[in-house]
Amino acid sequence: MRINKIFKLMAALIMLCVLTACGSQTTSSAPVSTETTAETVSESKEIETAPDTEPAKTNTDRSVLVVYFSATGTTKGVAEKIASIMNADLYEILPSEPYTSEDLNYSDKNSRTSVEQNDKSIRPEIGSDPVEIHGYTTVFLGFPIWWGEEPKIMETFAESYDFDGITVIPFCTSGGSGIGTAESDLKDLAGSGNWIEGRRFGGNVSEADLQSWIDELK
Repeated sequence: MRINKIFKLMAALIMLCVLTACGSQTTSSAPVSTETTAETVSESKEIETAPDTEPAKTNTDRSVLVVYFSATGTTKGVAEKIASIMNADLYEILPSEPYTSEDLNYSDKNSRTSVEQNDKSIRPEIGSDPVEIHGYTTVFLGFPIWWGEEPKIMETFAESYDFDGITVIPFCTSGGSGIGTAESDLKDLAGSGNWIEGRRFGGNVSEADLQSWIDELK
């Protein structure tokens, strides 16, 4: 009888240990499941809210170029207005040797520009880097009128490029003189391109007037 009681007591202790171990395993498994779920949700939110890192696209579809020469800034102002209207690229023809106010003195027959304009063979050197005009379908070509003609540096430009397949639209600025034969002179020197009759503008021409002119060209 005493032995039976000892066996029963031992069996009860063993059963208690087994139940305690099972309970411990059940309790510890719950936090693991919760933690895993939280990590998954957190990663999901990070993916959903990650910022868009794709670089912004630039406008590479420009087909219009505005080229200009401006000794005093007047033609530059008109060229910039045209470029703004057309969303065009700009290229400035810079002389290797800038023109001074004395150079531009038309009343002095010995001034630099007087000598240049009276010599058909002179071609002033361009100091700005060459521009790649291929890829453009339209080129606006601006310049002032000197002694009733285009500046000789414009003839340098016309002879330096191939305008094949490009529509060239000359425009000029002056105090009163029209564009005269500048368009035909430059066309003959270029020897290529579809040249359209040019137009003269004052330095204070409005964007609205330029827009009307551009609309007429279409």
